[in-house]
Amino acid sequence: MRAAQFPSPGTCEMVAGETPSPKHGEVLIRVEACGVCGTDAHIYRGEFPARFPLIAGHEFAGVVEAIGPGVAHVQPGDHVAVDPNINCGVCRPCRRGMTHLCRDLFAIGVTADGGFATHCVLPARQSYRVPAGLPLEVAAMMEPVACCVHGIERAAIRPGAVAVLIGGGMIGLILLQLALLQGVSEAIVSEPVPEKRAAAEKLGASRVVDPSTEDLEQIVMEATEQSGAEVVIECVGSQQTAQQALSLAGEGGRVLFFGVAPQSARVEVSPYDVYRREITVTGSFTNPATNAAALALLAAGRVQVADLISHHLPLAEVTSGIELLESRAATKVMIDPQA
Repeated sequence: MRAAQFPSPGTCEMVAGETPSPKHGEVLIRVEACGVCGTDAHIYRGEFPARFPLIAGHEFAGVVEAIGPGVAHVQPGDHVAVDPNINCGVCRPCRRGMTHLCRDLFAIGVTADGGFATHCVLPARQSYRVPAGLPLEVAAMMEPVACCVHGIERAAIRPGAVAVLIGGGMIGLILLQLALLQGVSEAIVSEPVPEKRAAAEKLGASRVVDPSTEDLEQIVMEATEQSGAEVVIECVGSQQTAQQALSLAGEGGRVLFFGVAPQSARVEVSPYDVYRREITVTGSFTNPATNAAALALLAAGRVQVADLISHHLPLAEVTSGIELLESRAATKVMIDPQA
């Protein structure tokens, strides 16, 4: 097998070795598509807790090549997508049904080798059979779509609400589609990159805003009779946009922090304002039991991602994919490990 390995933060090298064999309860997957995520960039830069040396990549799909003893729900030849998050099952959050908040969460592509490789061995229970006809590069987006499904659940959108999404990258565009499915009356997307604003408009945003030249707060207030939005979703992960999100919520509004901000980031919150206007501030971490729903939405075409994949790169160009993502030149980079 071949893989793009991060020996340490800031370094990447191509490595080769024997293709592993699956043990009891495991499957061997030939990886056909693996998305480059912002988390991969943070790992590469040493800004996210990970295990080095590491084969990163946690958004992937492929074909089952072999199964270990005790595996029954998939067979060689099956197309599968991967849930990278493995919980311990015994810590307090797990025992209370919050497995995605497991204190000992183990993640393929973060603390175990992942999809930036021609092959990957993983617990069979982490594999989901892909509906017939769904392209594997679309199925590879199961994990981010599943995270977004959970985010929309946390946002508790009511039909007729005005929603503001700060950030029109891949995650913002998925959340936009899910918000529209929830019945928002208006969806305002703030995004400085023209191509991403165009994509948001094509997907149904009622208003796209260029924050570098337009006043987002003024636009939101004009759309809500000077009240503020019912739902504000921060998809960027910066201190500035997180602070801005708090200022855009109206009476009874909900602010969802979805973007991954630096651990050191801080924002100012007025307890009186939260109290008086009954604002809810919430977060969304990952994908608890939402993978099947994500695959169903992708298979039904209710969430469109194929046209949002802006770049396809071979395995040897993983770092180029990270750089494209960081430069904001890419909406989504998809790695073809077999190329």
